[in-house]
Amino acid sequence: MNVRIGVVASEFNYDVTSLMVERAKEEIDFLGVGLETVVKVPGVFDMPLAVARLMKRPTVDAVVVLGAVIEGETSHDELVANQSARKLLDISVLEGKPLGLGISGPGETRLQAQDRIEKAADAVRAVVKMSRRLREL
Repeated sequence: MNVRIGVVASEFNYDVTSLMVERAKEEIDFLGVGLETVVKVPGVFDMPLAVARLMKRPTVDAVVVLGAVIEGETSHDELVANQSARKLLDISVLEGKPLGLGISGPGETRLQAQDRIEKAADAVRAVVKMSRRLREL
């Protein structure tokens, strides 16, 4: 049985996240798994709601989230990244489906975010591996 992946991507810092989406698609093709859909949300903080909806779809085996939380003049980046990651993990456990955390940051510069685009492929590989292992349980 093939693994079907949903992708949720932040439009904030889209110069970085659009490249992450393309890298995730390349890895999905390379691994021979299916891409169910790509959902774009305004920012990382908006991801949990979209992820919760996607994980309820019977055609989605796992979800990959892609975003770049770049440091600003305040600690807002820490709040966004920490709260979103915590809620995303809660949703994954509740729904019993893997979540690939392809969000870079907080505390990174734009240049560091651009250097971390490969996190998208890492997240895809992780959910594919986890999806297959969960089928063995």
